[in-house]
Amino acid sequence: MKKRHEQKLIILSIGLIIAFSIPISLLFNSEKEVFGYPMILIYLFAVWMISIIVSFVIVKKYDE
Repeated sequence: MKKRHEQKLIILSIGLIIAFSIPISLLFNSEKEVFGYPMILIYLFAVWMISIIVSFVIVKKYDE
């Protein structure tokens, strides 16, 4: 794997550690609901899905 791609994955990991930290996650712990689901669940699954897509794009570029 190229050094550039490794660095991008490390930056993504650090960003996820920050995004899933308790103080940031609790910012979305409110009474608001989206389609009947609490905001904290929407936030956690959205961040998780975005991280999967970003990591897929980074790894896919490595294969080329």
